[in-house]
Amino acid sequence: MPYITATDGTSLHVKDMGAGKPVVLIHGWPLTGDMWEKQTLALVEAGYRVITYDRRGFGQSGHPINCYDYDTLADDLAVILEQLDLWDATLVGFSMGGGEVARYLSRHGRSRISKTVLLSSVVPFLLKTSDNPKGVDISVFDGIKQKIRQDRFGFLKDFIPDFYGVSMIHHPVSQGVLDWTFLLATMASPMATLDCVDAWGTTDFRPDLQAFTIPTLVIHGTADSAVPAGIAGEKAAAAIPGSTWISYDGAPHGLFMTHAERVNEDLLRFLATP
Repeated sequence: MPYITATDGTSLHVKDMGAGKPVVLIHGWPLTGDMWEKQTLALVEAGYRVITYDRRGFGQSGHPINCYDYDTLADDLAVILEQLDLWDATLVGFSMGGGEVARYLSRHGRSRISKTVLLSSVVPFLLKTSDNPKGVDISVFDGIKQKIRQDRFGFLKDFIPDFYGVSMIHHPVSQGVLDWTFLLATMASPMATLDCVDAWGTTDFRPDLQAFTIPTLVIHGTADSAVPAGIAGEKAAAAIPGSTWISYDGAPHGLFMTHAERVNEDLLRFLATP
């Protein structure tokens, strides 16, 4: 079943691999479900059933011109869980994908879900407001959108090295990984690339946090320049009762690749915990 149809008719490209307890991996912006290559291999080899999918507007899923709000995205996730008849599943959300985890729980409940993981996640709220004074100013998100409109491909070429913490003296990933990531990102529609900046940049998930009533693992890198841990992961972990907080010293945003072995070890350990 490579495609599942969302409630509005949008086709969602899904990969369902392995057998065992299901783990649903939800990708970040502006990538596809294929970003989870390292985690998929480790989880399948450990005996889990792994489901990845391309968010609407990205990868091989349908590219509608609008409908990129988190209610719609959470409903897409719900359709996938229902169509694949998944129960006792773990949801793992990276970056923007953490928002789907939060909104799914508050909108659809926890009956199908046993655990959740927030990895470099945007939860609970990135935007600077009067009651979130340490957040990111709206001008930053407006600037990102302006660069995308001017030259989406040039923006991605500049964005991806920072995503992985690449510098003149620090090369945590190969040129091959940078090229592969660029190709994944270019598969997104320009409309989705733009609209999802508003979605992950300005959506307030603080009201959704009360829905996290199941075991939750929160992992974030201290050198994450895209989604700083101090306004995201640390706050999410503090607000979710009983959550497990793991900070990766010096890790950038794209730690699913730069710190893949450690991420896999922590993920497998958490999944194995009763």
